[in-house]
Amino acid sequence: MPSSPRARARLRALCGAAVLLTAGAGVPASAAGTAPAWSVSPSAGGGTRPAQDGRPYFYAEGAPGTVLQDKVAVTNPGGRPLTVRLRGADADNTGTGALSLRKRSTDTGAWITFARREVKIPARTRAEVPFTVTVPADATPGDHPGAVVASANGRDSGVSVHLRVSGPTLSALTVERVRITGGRISYDLVNRGNTVLTPRLAVRADGVLGRALDRRPRTLPVELLPGRRVTLGEPWKDAPALDSVRVRLTVTAGGGAHDEATATKRFVPWAAVAGTCAVILATGGAWFVRRRRHANGGNDGNGENGANSGNRGSQEIQGSWS
Repeated sequence: MPSSPRARARLRALCGAAVLLTAGAGVPASAAGTAPAWSVSPSAGGGTRPAQDGRPYFYAEGAPGTVLQDKVAVTNPGGRPLTVRLRGADADNTGTGALSLRKRSTDTGAWITFARREVKIPARTRAEVPFTVTVPADATPGDHPGAVVASANGRDSGVSVHLRVSGPTLSALTVERVRITGGRISYDLVNRGNTVLTPRLAVRADGVLGRALDRRPRTLPVELLPGRRVTLGEPWKDAPALDSVRVRLTVTAGGGAHDEATATKRFVPWAAVAGTCAVILATGGAWFVRRRRHANGGNDGNGENGANSGNRGSQEIQGSWS
């Protein structure tokens, strides 16, 4: 179902941190000094790809309209009977790309039917519960990841279900909404196809002053499920202080998925600019004040000379009349 061993390993995390919904659910209780913890696993030899040495997850593949069968095993190593409730769940991505389970199932989780939803397991006993996956006649081809979840004694534990519906598959991936803020490049990845993708990302930034960033393609720590959108980010702590750059993000994935997106950013050292402007304004203000004082001083002198001349003229005129 997933396109690579890495993808399969990542999806197996659904029976780890993503599916063990209660903290410490995957730790045997005996390690904490209490009774041994119960466990859930695929039954040996079941499914469309049986394995005698145990399976880490369920794998099922079939055409729309088919009914697939398998068994889940629940082991109770404790000294008391255990009541376990079983349910199916849809796998999902959180907004930041982590694997999770949907609270309400509309896909694989809703297609799973157990022979018994509640099972009472005697002490030190292993019980196997049959279940079916009924693929709707109108199911879309491609990957439909889900999980079988068991609940008992206040904790949940589960096993991932890798379901592939037969038919044409499409690997399609887009990178959107590239933003550059606060020393970080943020972007959205959207799985536009019908297969689980393991994206690879390359980042390049070219500025007026030359190459500002060049990160070779690397595998991102996310398994992007069909139809999901996640928001990821790249740190850029050594971004230029003064430049105008064009950032280009290139994403690829198995099956030929490929896309690019760009964003532009002008880096201006506003603190230095503000300081320079303050110096210029202070210098200009001082120059203006000096010019104003000089101009006012010249006008005052001319006024006094004019007044003295006027007084002398009046005295001469008065002397001539007398």
